[in-house]
Amino acid sequence: MGAGGLGPPDSFGGYRAQLVETLREKGIRDLGVLHAIATVPRHRFVPEALRHRAYEDSPLPIGMGQTISQPYVHARSLELLRLKGTDRVLEVGAGSGYQTALLAALASTVLAVERVPSLARQAREALDALGVKNATVVVGDGTLGWRPYAPFDAILVSAASPAVPKPLLEQLSEGGRLVIPLGDADSQTLTLVEKSGGGDQLRYSEATGGGVRFVPLLGEFGFRPEEEPGGRGT
Repeated sequence: MGAGGLGPPDSFGGYRAQLVETLREKGIRDLGVLHAIATVPRHRFVPEALRHRAYEDSPLPIGMGQTISQPYVHARSLELLRLKGTDRVLEVGAGSGYQTALLAALASTVLAVERVPSLARQAREALDALGVKNATVVVGDGTLGWRPYAPFDAILVSAASPAVPKPLLEQLSEGGRLVIPLGDADSQTLTLVEKSGGGDQLRYSEATGGGVRFVPLLGEFGFRPEEEPGGRGT
């Protein structure tokens, strides 16, 4: 799916262009990522009362105690994944669906797992309204991945975890990339995991640019309730 032509024309193009320049200044260099951000309408994925703030480089609340991540965090995560346009992608934590739309603009197919049914429904509606055809949003425990669609060339986790859930590593294809915020309940670091050697070799590298703070990855292989950190994608 090309990122261009998502939905009817809108009056926010100038704001998206300004956001792209902000991201360039902060070090984002991947032209595909910048093009996706320039064309995917973020304002369609935030509450109507906050649409005037949709193109600020900051997280925003989307309800159910969740937020849409800071655009820089989206861009840096996508840049780390090095998507080639032919990848099968698993997204853990669809939220409002904005990052799902960005992934759909950069990959062949996207399977997004969201644990909150109402958010999954809103994400589906927003994606459908924009005519996104290569992304599917399902409700489930994202720490388990989604084996019927595995293996995945890339996995993007949009919630904080103390470690990479084992099922996600098992569902990552040979040569695949996984990006996840790893850390304790107070602060995490965006981490790239690359799989090679028949799954026996995993290479971990931390992204530059400081720490992040995400909502917790809850589930069988995530945080326990008493360990929940707060905030998504700041």
